[in-house]
Amino acid sequence: MLCSAKTIQGYKLDCRDGVIGKAQEFYFDDKHWTIRYLVANTGNWLTGRQVLISPYALVAVNEAEENIEISLTKKQIEKSPSLNTDKPVSRQFEEDFFGYYEWPVYWSGPNQWGYLPRLSRNRNEWDKPTSTEKAWDPHLRSTHEVNGYHIQASDGEIGHVEDFIIDDDSWAIRYLVISTHNWLPGKKVFTAPTGRGCSCTPSSLRTKIISASSGEIFSFYEPFPRPMRHRACAPPFFITILGYRLRGISIPNARNGFIRIP
Repeated sequence: MLCSAKTIQGYKLDCRDGVIGKAQEFYFDDKHWTIRYLVANTGNWLTGRQVLISPYALVAVNEAEENIEISLTKKQIEKSPSLNTDKPVSRQFEEDFFGYYEWPVYWSGPNQWGYLPRLSRNRNEWDKPTSTEKAWDPHLRSTHEVNGYHIQASDGEIGHVEDFIIDDDSWAIRYLVISTHNWLPGKKVFTAPTGRGCSCTPSSLRTKIISASSGEIFSFYEPFPRPMRHRACAPPFFITILGYRLRGISIPNARNGFIRIP
């Protein structure tokens, strides 16, 4: 299912033995544009530390109950490696974190999930790679930080990032939702962040720029007042995403990575 990050922020986090809090934001890497951690707001529990949860433990996003199922216990989370709220996520912390849960590290190979071709929660599929895979150094960004980044197309600025469309199967960010200001008043547009010349770089201390080809930007319909599931309907091919509805001629797929909007 495709869902809006803004919509699922605030969803309850339902562990195996009870609710631990709510989704606050997400950390993603700017190489594969994939969610690496959900940041939990745990209220008065585990104060003074960041409570991070990997997609390996994010079992399902439930629209009706407005919660996210997590395959961990409270004790597992409480005893996991601790990271102070004012500290960045370091490689040492990540190694300790993934080692504690015995999950495959995502930076161990060229794929979105390291040496694994896809996100798999089946431990029988976690065989170690037979050959030495080249690791890469992840650069994590938060959805809270990137909200507000300016979008620079090849022929000028078009607006700023307002939301992220996430695939809750692979936990990849499929699209950036862009508010277009004065360019298209009252409209929202979107672009796929990976594989089509989209890059995320700081241009100054005050202005952040994401570059994208203007030919890969398409119109969004206005957000619906309530979340809606991703599905294809009868002509004129309305497509709904958790939080948005689009009118298009094709649905997202892994090959072309975008939705065309007339």
